[in-house]
Amino acid sequence: MNHPSIPSATYRLQFHKGFTFADAKSIVPYLAELGVSHLYASPIFRATPGSMHGYDICDHNQLNPELGTEADFEALTRELAACGMSLILDFVPNHMGIAEASNRWWMDVLENGPSSIYASFFDIEWSPVKRELENKVLLPILGDQYGHVLEGGALKLAFEHGAFFLDYFDHRLPLAPRTIKPLLQESATRLLASGHTVPSELESIVFALDYLPSFVETGEVAVADRLREKEIIKKRLAQLCDEAPELAEAIAGTIEEVQSGGRNRDFELFDSLLTAQPYRLAFWRVAAEEINYRRFFDINNLAAIRVELPEVFEATHQLVMKLIASGSVTGLRIDHVDGLWDPREYLHKLQQNYAAFYSASADDKPLYLLVEKILGRSESLRHDWPVHGTTGYEFGAQVINVLIDSRAAEALTEIYEQFIGTVPSYPELVYRGKLLTMRASMASEVNVLAHMLNGLSETNRWYRDFTANSLATAIREVIACFPVYRTYVTPDGEIRDEDVRIILRAIAHARRRNPALERSVFEFIRNVLVPPSPNPHPVDEESRRRFVLKLQQCTGPITAKGVEDTAFYVYNRLIALNEVGCEPGSFGSSIAQFHDQNAARAAQFPHSLLATSTHDTKRSEDVRARLAALSEMPREWGRAVRQWQRTNSKFRKEIDGEFAPDANEEYLLYQTLLGCWPLEPMSAEELATYIRRIKEYMVKALHEAKVNSSWMEPNEPWDKAVGDFVEQILTPSTGNRFLSGFTPLAARVAELGALNSLAQIVLKFTVPGVPDLYQGEELWDFSLVDPDNRRPVDYNQRISRLAALKEPFNPAELLVNWPDGRIKLFITHKLLSFRKENAELFKNGSYEPVAVEGEFADCCIAFERRHGTKRLLVIVPRLTSKVATPPVGASWRDTRLLGELNGGLIDLFTGRPLGNGQSVTLDAALRDFPFAVYFSN
Repeated sequence: MNHPSIPSATYRLQFHKGFTFADAKSIVPYLAELGVSHLYASPIFRATPGSMHGYDICDHNQLNPELGTEADFEALTRELAACGMSLILDFVPNHMGIAEASNRWWMDVLENGPSSIYASFFDIEWSPVKRELENKVLLPILGDQYGHVLEGGALKLAFEHGAFFLDYFDHRLPLAPRTIKPLLQESATRLLASGHTVPSELESIVFALDYLPSFVETGEVAVADRLREKEIIKKRLAQLCDEAPELAEAIAGTIEEVQSGGRNRDFELFDSLLTAQPYRLAFWRVAAEEINYRRFFDINNLAAIRVELPEVFEATHQLVMKLIASGSVTGLRIDHVDGLWDPREYLHKLQQNYAAFYSASADDKPLYLLVEKILGRSESLRHDWPVHGTTGYEFGAQVINVLIDSRAAEALTEIYEQFIGTVPSYPELVYRGKLLTMRASMASEVNVLAHMLNGLSETNRWYRDFTANSLATAIREVIACFPVYRTYVTPDGEIRDEDVRIILRAIAHARRRNPALERSVFEFIRNVLVPPSPNPHPVDEESRRRFVLKLQQCTGPITAKGVEDTAFYVYNRLIALNEVGCEPGSFGSSIAQFHDQNAARAAQFPHSLLATSTHDTKRSEDVRARLAALSEMPREWGRAVRQWQRTNSKFRKEIDGEFAPDANEEYLLYQTLLGCWPLEPMSAEELATYIRRIKEYMVKALHEAKVNSSWMEPNEPWDKAVGDFVEQILTPSTGNRFLSGFTPLAARVAELGALNSLAQIVLKFTVPGVPDLYQGEELWDFSLVDPDNRRPVDYNQRISRLAALKEPFNPAELLVNWPDGRIKLFITHKLLSFRKENAELFKNGSYEPVAVEGEFADCCIAFERRHGTKRLLVIVPRLTSKVATPPVGASWRDTRLLGELNGGLIDLFTGRPLGNGQSVTLDAALRDFPFAVYFSN
């Protein structure tokens, strides 16, 4: 095996209970024929039952039984090997799913509190801001306030195999062994009342409970004693109930009486029992402010783990390392790397473990390793990380920007502002989105940081007078002004110059935004984050470093929630740019910038993934490509959208003095419809399905925007009114004039969008990097955000269409019949197969921009790749409405490529040779087909 195993192309598959190992095995020959070298799979480890994505892993060391057996997985890997393919796995080291009892580590923590042997595995604050949570875990699982739920009868006690549990709908929680003493004593009383004697063994068990170490006793001996004795007690009690059925009956009676409120119907005994547990049940809304374990973003069912601890790393990586050692897995994608305590150290540890298996050098990065990392506009991936690149969000942003006409920025901004009224700037919306996140769904994380910062201020008399409130306000403002997702100060305090610049910039912006807040508070935060040397007023150094690392783990999720899940749904000027890795406030880029980005990737991370659709993208690559075409027709778009607003005004509904949908939501809707409008006329059933998809999407968009509705406070009348609006404008009727005006523009946008889509994939398959295909997108796919992009893929259709491409045909015929999608499959198959056959050219080949001149020079992207005697010339159109539709032959007029390009080159798509001459004219190079990839034999 070569180390690392660099893919020529990857294919992203999302496993779930509806798509298993066996299903994946069945399409491996098709993927190999398509030209894919590596299957790139979502997590395959045991997850919460029914999981549709696999990121809620509850046991890293078992395969997910819903995907198949170990034999099924081995059959998949054998099929991959037989077809010359390898497997890259998505791995989640940051968090675990805790919604089900199948996570035995979490259940042990709930049973044993701080004394659990897994207590340190999870990032739990055992001494939180709220003193009532001391040595407890807040469990915000209740659908109403605790008192209402307790007395409403939804909480149920259960007794099985000598252990007591608490059931709340699908949740089953353990009861700490020492706390069950009152239940056994009450059961003994019931035995006596019914004429039975109390077994001496039961008295002995109750006596043993008195000597069981409390869950707050965390000493090594106490923990060992508790672990051993509690299991012995359970076995003794289970055996006693088998031998004395009257005791089991008495326990059942006690349970019924306690959960019904007790003899006095005051629920005091039940409340006392629950209060004694190592967890505190709470209304789900409480989580935002009081939850005391770190989560993945604001998802209560995903608890963060401390993989920086050697014992946690070892415990969570046994199976994945076994798969790597066996050769079943040749690469890893690390999910949410920004959530880790020390990403660089974690990544080094992965490389070191891999190197040990194969007697390789960790310095050579022998494991193909990718990180899910969203880079800021001017941010680069850290060069000291032992990785091959990112999962490719930044390329998706780069390629969509080069397909957008930046000259339309002013016109589209004006249209948007006239349509909706006053529009705050995008940076302002990002700032507001982060503040909203910190005041709503992630207030608890900021409260912890403020509490830590307040503690730091008490360690030096120069800072002790800062109030807790002023420190909380200041740290919120600094986070809201962070220009990137996070910094990477290491646990030993090492801080790089770029991180210093980021921190100082954030503090300066926060200070300017808050002139009324005392300047010295920000100076204190600066000295904590970037200590001066020498430092005349130091704080406790260990606490300072812990605060800095804790802050770094929080800024990423807050940014993601404030930007991707808030601002992206509020700023709707051109939603092709509202994408992970993009900056909607900027608008398009030049060809020169695109060339610079490709050259930089070739020099720094030549094997980074190139992604245009993923499970996390807000829209598929084909939807975005269509929407980019609006930048080529601002006048037509402006006229159309204003007309549609007037036409559909009768369908809006007044709610509390405002009309639903509001103008911004309506503007989003019209772009969404253009982006995903089907290419063929819909049957009544297909139309109903489409309307349902759009309604579901719009409700999600409303909740993410948090303007008129939200996940935490759903405005059901507003949600319904927007859904009704969607249904009314899309349902054909004599009084509906919208569709007749919409479909002509939709057809034009679809045609231009198809050319953009094809340009996008030609670029993705030929520029430096490793192209990644998301499942099913080798044909047209007009999916929206999750869960819309997880719909089943028709692989039978794709297999038959690929087989048909083996028959002789004229590529120009594919161009005429572009709506059937064969042209996308053809280009994909041709280029992926060529990549596989010319691996060194794409792994190590140079990248050289080719100059273009003439009338449509700005509408052509051209470059060369060279390696040894091999040579590639790529010619791709953009802004095609300015040239022709399609942009072929004489429509290019005098446009030509400059430089020594002639000689021995053949077009991969048409088989035509490139003519000789001092320059290459595009009317000849693109005579019959709008894309060309010329190669040397």
